[in-house]
Amino acid sequence: MKTQKISPSVHYVGVNDRRKSLFENQMPLPYGVSYNSYLIVDEKIALIDTVEEGYFDIFLQKIEAATQGRKVDYLIINHMEPDHSGSIRLITQQYPNIQIIGNAKTFDMLKGYYGVVDNLLEVTDAAELILGEKTLQFYLAPMVHWPETMVTYLKQEKILFSGDAFGCFGTLDGGVVDTSINLDKYWGEMRRYYANIVGKYGVPVQNALKKLSSLEIDTICSTHGPVWTEHRAKVVELYDKYSRYEALEKGVVVAYGSMYGHTEQMAEVIAEGIVAGGVSKVLLHDVSKTDLSFVLADVFKYSGLVIGSPTYMNELFPGVAALLHKIEMRGVKHRIFAAFGSCTWAGVSVKTLVPWAEKLHWHIVGSVEEKQALKAEKYQQCYELGLKMAQAVLGK
Repeated sequence: MKTQKISPSVHYVGVNDRRKSLFENQMPLPYGVSYNSYLIVDEKIALIDTVEEGYFDIFLQKIEAATQGRKVDYLIINHMEPDHSGSIRLITQQYPNIQIIGNAKTFDMLKGYYGVVDNLLEVTDAAELILGEKTLQFYLAPMVHWPETMVTYLKQEKILFSGDAFGCFGTLDGGVVDTSINLDKYWGEMRRYYANIVGKYGVPVQNALKKLSSLEIDTICSTHGPVWTEHRAKVVELYDKYSRYEALEKGVVVAYGSMYGHTEQMAEVIAEGIVAGGVSKVLLHDVSKTDLSFVLADVFKYSGLVIGSPTYMNELFPGVAALLHKIEMRGVKHRIFAAFGSCTWAGVSVKTLVPWAEKLHWHIVGSVEEKQALKAEKYQQCYELGLKMAQAVLGK
């Protein structure tokens, strides 16, 4: 077996998972996912992170191909989430004298998950480990996106092993480095990964970016998705914008729930008004059909958001309520908002949606609510709401 090299001393020993249908048993994986691990071969050999336990056999074959009979001296744990730490116990059985590198919070989790308490070397912020000709430096990055998270920097080769930061969904199909593969699927999947996994932690991401800004970085090795070389500046810029909750584009997401089609009809008319107002990037999402992970990714991308809901059991439609919870939990900021809804006898949706957006300090353009079927007067109000939304998005 051959391993792919990131540099003369760094081997890629990660694996692809095309079988899992839901990440964290929640988010669809139409393109699968990779679990990335890296091996640095010097006078001492260091393994950075592991892979999900079910892929240990192929993982070990790759390690043995790179080490060619030598033992692995160090296991560096950047992140303890089980998709990256799942093979730790098996690695310690394979290499009984391996020394495990992590911080104090890492070791609490290591004991709790796997009962591993021996051969531990605790590192603090900016601590170094000399492998021979190569030197590793460790930087704590708490809450990006777990409290024990840290990153590892290979000084001589200017490689950052970044944990989950700068990662994305999607398997690595044939190649590993960004310059050797088609990147089309990864940009949207990076945004979806960030919005759903890291999105709550904008301030910690900003803190980590500032801490690492003084480092010269030629290569970023994440635990999911491509190794970033040529596009490293772009992915850092994207993370900077995501973590500031800056919209990437002027456009509008129209997300709605509808039981019998009346709320959906309102959504269609509002969308027509938005396009007539000069905004061509309009995305309609039926929350009963589109998984909320995709809706949330678009909320992070576009500057405008319109949400509609029928009144359901004197509350919001369940899928709409779930979307609101996800957005609020992540603290999304700086969006332009409008609301709409329908009811049969007692309207609740707009009365709930507008105060929700006010609580987030968003710019609210307006709202429309219809009783029973959509009629001419409300049809016109929906269209005009779309026009107002377009004007606000375009800054008119």
